[in-house]
Amino acid sequence: MDEQMPIFGGYAGGIEETTIVDVATHINAFVMSNASWHLDGPVHIRWGSTNTRETLAIAGWACATISEFTNILSGNQYYPCAGPCTEMCLLEASAQSITDTASGREILSGVASAKGVVTDKTTGMEARMMGEVARATAGMDIAEVNGILDKLVALYEGNYANAPAGKTFQECYDVKTVTPNEEYVQVYDGARKKLEDLGLVF
Repeated sequence: MDEQMPIFGGYAGGIEETTIVDVATHINAFVMSNASWHLDGPVHIRWGSTNTRETLAIAGWACATISEFTNILSGNQYYPCAGPCTEMCLLEASAQSITDTASGREILSGVASAKGVVTDKTTGMEARMMGEVARATAGMDIAEVNGILDKLVALYEGNYANAPAGKTFQECYDVKTVTPNEEYVQVYDGARKKLEDLGLVF
């Protein structure tokens, strides 16, 4: 495995340029590192997230290209701005899962909530949402997927600067049974209902 995360807004430039860099990093993983698969994750230079409108476009276009023209196995990392036990975190992860699934990505690697930089701010509920959304997305028409994504990203993209910190694993799980508490189950069910309202069928 070889990991490279092109930065949108950095030296690579805008969406189109960063997509080219992203495709190149996939190829580079095999040419230079003899990788077995490539772990991707275009990240936004300002927000530190892989779930922005721009980074989702980059990830989707790059993976669709790699899937169409190569046999390269591609994964993607998930860095929502929001922390666990928040609707925003689950919606961010869902947007990326939809993008990855529709573009042909083989490996979904996530979810590292709170941008993956805060101790104990990752739980299994985010990964559960990622997986359930991937299964709901599989086989959908791309035009329908794009319509859902446009509405979904609009639900959270105005909150990057003030993304809810969420709770630690210990605050939203029973650590002895490793099960989510009732509060997180309710947050999860609410996020899932929003996704159903947008058109996903679980």
